[in-house]
Amino acid sequence: MKVCLVSSSGGHLTQLYMLKPFWKNKERFWVTFDKVDARSLLKEERMIPCYYPTNRSLKALLINTRLALKTLRKEKPDLIISTGAAIAVPFFYVGKLFGAKCVYIEVYDRIDRPTLTGRLVHPVTDLFIVQWKEMEKVYRKAVYIGSIF
Repeated sequence: MKVCLVSSSGGHLTQLYMLKPFWKNKERFWVTFDKVDARSLLKEERMIPCYYPTNRSLKALLINTRLALKTLRKEKPDLIISTGAAIAVPFFYVGKLFGAKCVYIEVYDRIDRPTLTGRLVHPVTDLFIVQWKEMEKVYRKAVYIGSIF
């Protein structure tokens, strides 16, 4: 199984990195911001930098959609996992076109309201995970797993 791990840097990346027991023995690559924290955390990993800032930016969406097309066509991952934020949107939609399974994990700091990214990717996810029981009421196909911390 080949896994594409997609997230913003910072807390989103930290939460995704905490899934190491799952991804450590799988072929994988990361898509995130080319920032100091990401380079430090992923120094032993294969990282593809994406365009940022992404939030509510049409320019970033277009640039990163092109990146998603190029990257996913070349890499052909079986699974795309993301904790957000906006970089997940083009990778999930393009990934679905290429037949990848998409798993989204809503960030820990959202307890009772959806994120914009969560709302946008919800329709194309194969598994939508929430870390708070209250979030099952927010997303119709949410699966509560508790905290990944």
